[in-house]
Amino acid sequence: MYNRRTAVKNIAKTIAGVVAGNILLATPAIAVNDHPVPVKGNDGDFVIINAGIGGNTTKDLLDRVEKDCYVHKAGLTILMAGTNDMNSVKYIPLRQYEQNMRELAKGILARKSKLIMMTILPCHEPDLLTRHPAAFYEPEGIAGRRKQVNELIKKIAADYKAHLIDLEHRFNAVGKISDDKDSLLKNLANSNKRDGIHPTANGYRFIALSVYDYLIDHKIPYHKTVCFGDSITKGDAENYPGYLKALLKGV
Repeated sequence: MYNRRTAVKNIAKTIAGVVAGNILLATPAIAVNDHPVPVKGNDGDFVIINAGIGGNTTKDLLDRVEKDCYVHKAGLTILMAGTNDMNSVKYIPLRQYEQNMRELAKGILARKSKLIMMTILPCHEPDLLTRHPAAFYEPEGIAGRRKQVNELIKKIAADYKAHLIDLEHRFNAVGKISDDKDSLLKNLANSNKRDGIHPTANGYRFIALSVYDYLIDHKIPYHKTVCFGDSITKGDAENYPGYLKALLKGV
């Protein structure tokens, strides 16, 4: 039987291990050659599929949803998308973004999969603006545009009675989004590059812990789970689906 006090205590121990510099042992769900690869536990009890591909917008997700998501007939789908839709290179207007997200949510739920939607992460604006012109985000600004996207995600989740994890709030509250080396987003101090968008290894651990706690707290079945999204889902050698796998193996 699930005991929230015990679960929170275990999560606290995991975070403490991360802070102390320990490595969270995991079998990463790595998308090799841009093709989602399922990772099975040794006991074969459950499967987590990392269906993230870097650079994807919601249009890209719609183009591949049949072969990379629906085909798995998963009992649970975790959807995170929108970061690329709002940049200057692959911009998708807000109205079209909403339409795309609604189509994704509707399609996933129509296939009897439970759906968790996650808000997009905050960003460190000085780093983001090394790649995208500030004028592109006017008049609402970067923070204003991200707010619009996340408000839509929350509205769509409510409309379709999907689950919601507000990662933006969590990262803003405790992620130290800045130039600091302890930031949960990559920056010059912790990754030797001005990124400001993608999570660090600890950032991916934090996402995995957030999802894990939500799954356990809400008793959501995870026998077969598809994590569907862009590079923040795909990750690199480390990613949130892989860390989620490690956490769930102990349940």
